[in-house]
Amino acid sequence: MAKKTEPVMGNDASTVRDVAARAGVSASTVSRVLGGTYPVAASTRARVLKAMRELDYVVNAHARALGGSTNKTVAFVVDDVTGPFYAHIARGVEEQASAEGRLCMLCTTHGDPQRVLAVVETMREQRADAVIVVGGAWEDKAYQDRMTHFAHALDRVGSRLVLVGRPPLGPGVPATVVEYDNEGGAFAMTTHLLTSGHQRIAYLGRVPGLSTSDQRLSGFRRAHELLGLAPDPALILDGTFSRSHGYQGARQLLASGADFTAVFAGTDMVAAGALQALREARVSVPDDVSVVGYDDVPLALDLFPALTTVNVPHEELGRAAVRLALHREELPGSQHLVLGTHIVLRDSTRRPGH
Repeated sequence: MAKKTEPVMGNDASTVRDVAARAGVSASTVSRVLGGTYPVAASTRARVLKAMRELDYVVNAHARALGGSTNKTVAFVVDDVTGPFYAHIARGVEEQASAEGRLCMLCTTHGDPQRVLAVVETMREQRADAVIVVGGAWEDKAYQDRMTHFAHALDRVGSRLVLVGRPPLGPGVPATVVEYDNEGGAFAMTTHLLTSGHQRIAYLGRVPGLSTSDQRLSGFRRAHELLGLAPDPALILDGTFSRSHGYQGARQLLASGADFTAVFAGTDMVAAGALQALREARVSVPDDVSVVGYDDVPLALDLFPALTTVNVPHEELGRAAVRLALHREELPGSQHLVLGTHIVLRDSTRRPGH
């Protein structure tokens, strides 16, 4: 009966020698295989990996960090993973990270820009292969300057800052950017409403200073301008991308006696709240008021009536973020990707008077 080999932990130089002896190679060859920074013959690499498995060798992550290599993880930094918009991007990130042989580490920030900075700094210290920050960026110069600093710091240690759903930090900043046509989606949806006869469109969920909101409102306004119209400022309500704001905002519009035939909600969650408020007030959708959203999360199909909205390719955003970041040396000219959006017509919209 073969003698059982005790597990060997990769926490000192002797363990590397153990692997080298088992594989019949030098300790420096084992280090090259572990670091992945120098070419090693396939047959030699196979012998080293086999020896590592037989000895149950575990690489010491701290030692690897000191040696300058990354730790085979991808960090996913998000406001709130319970939100369906983020959850579906997370699925794409996790699927692609797994396909690339990386672990996916989830970090939540609860909408606090300072926590975003703290998480990115921690991931730099941990030498993650990529740090993927998802969601709109705030118009704050100090925040942008700090993110730019981290982009360069991550680049120096062989990692990568990836921005998903937010604009680039500026020319010369070593970051991967994966966006979607945010403004174009809002422009298309607003144009659809206007050309269907809705001249008075309320907008719920403007978040001043947040890039996602600013871009959507820009598309909303541009569609009006193209048709020689001007949106009524009284029908544009500030708030948050939440169901509660949609509910309270719609109630506020109804209480004011404002004249509107359609509601453009900043997100599908905002639309869900607006639909609830309209239903409670016995306002028929779409007979009396049409309602549209943005994102096309699964909730949009479950609402009554099913929600007309703008489709965002959530999972592809996540997959592309990982793929471009990990293969940036092979794809140097493809580090800023803009994915398309399109409107999805369902039961919550109708021409006024029809």
